[in-house]
Amino acid sequence: MKQTMETTGSNPFENGVAQLAKAAKVIDLKQDYFDLFTNPHELMEVYIPVRMDSGKLKIFTGFRARFNTFMGPAKGGIRYHWNVTREEVKALAFWMSWKCTVINIPYGGGKGGIIVNPKELSKGELERLSRGYIDKLADFIGPDKDIPAPDVYTDGQIMSWMLDEFEKLHRGHYPAVITGKPLELGGSAGRGTATAQGGYYCFETAIREMGLANPTVAVQGFGNAGLFIAKICHEHGFKVLAVSDSQGGIYDLDGLGIPAVIAHKEKKGSVIGFGKAKKVSNEELLELNVDVLFPSALENQIHKGNAAKVKAKLIVELANGPTTPDADEVLHKKGTIVVPDILANSGGVYVSYLEWVQNRMGFYWNQDYVFDLLKKQINNSFKDIWAVKGKHKIDMRTAAYVYALQKMQKAAQLRGY
Repeated sequence: MKQTMETTGSNPFENGVAQLAKAAKVIDLKQDYFDLFTNPHELMEVYIPVRMDSGKLKIFTGFRARFNTFMGPAKGGIRYHWNVTREEVKALAFWMSWKCTVINIPYGGGKGGIIVNPKELSKGELERLSRGYIDKLADFIGPDKDIPAPDVYTDGQIMSWMLDEFEKLHRGHYPAVITGKPLELGGSAGRGTATAQGGYYCFETAIREMGLANPTVAVQGFGNAGLFIAKICHEHGFKVLAVSDSQGGIYDLDGLGIPAVIAHKEKKGSVIGFGKAKKVSNEELLELNVDVLFPSALENQIHKGNAAKVKAKLIVELANGPTTPDADEVLHKKGTIVVPDILANSGGVYVSYLEWVQNRMGFYWNQDYVFDLLKKQINNSFKDIWAVKGKHKIDMRTAAYVYALQKMQKAAQLRGY
């Protein structure tokens, strides 16, 4: 379907296209290239029969999308969620293609998903579903085609089953077909905290460029990325004033003891009720008087209705799509710097790339070396995008897309498009 450079909307794919359209105007990108980059190369829908523990046969629907594989095979996670849709998978694959280009790794964008509530499945049912999905995609994925990874409600165990199934079907060892694996099956050191670590390197570079000394921090979302970014900031001496999870948030003007907050959440299931901290909502957290915000939860959290109330000078997006295009306009006019998701949370895919490289070499690095490579790559991309931002006098998100668009257009042209 043809997209227009004037596309706007509230769903993730429309927002992504609208963000790209702003960058396309900056460099006068022709409509035919815009169409090429905003339509998937492939979008597959599969039906997976699974024999349940009850003896009943149940059919599950799954998807896999690929975008912009001009520079290499597709890369992206597989999510198990009851709200997975074709449009969501398409949007996430689209974002992945720009994230890989921004962080300078030779991949296109991929994403997959199955419509399922994994909490309702036994371990055996989950394994049969995971193997069944790979059975359907056995000729669609591969180390040189499309490399999946974990995402929402999938993990190293599920990746292990998928790897094993692929290797059975292809009668060989192919560790590079999937990343996010346990270390015992060829996973990379540092992969579990890589998204937060990459976000921290963006934060570190941004405050240096902005001249922000000893900034205070708030983190919305306390899952993998949010928990670890709070922990890393705390360990480096930055005062974390607020954190939140799905049940709400906590705020302490004196700063939170993050290790104690983590212990409280592990015991109680939420950060709510921690010590003397004041309770705040997820919405209120975004409007607190802090220097830096890390949106690490859901999309569309900062929008036209609340952007003017955001007091932070710097926003580092660890979530995918937490800021709407309308909010971007408001924040840019206020002088707020937004380090966009396609750069800020690219640490995960970069370390996945390093896992793929290690799998293909059969040689593995320690975490210090992995994070050293990650820091150099993040800093180089940040520096280049910051320069584009200054040259064109545009916001950082648009600059990131300009940077990626120019690289992708050149790759497409070299291939004859």
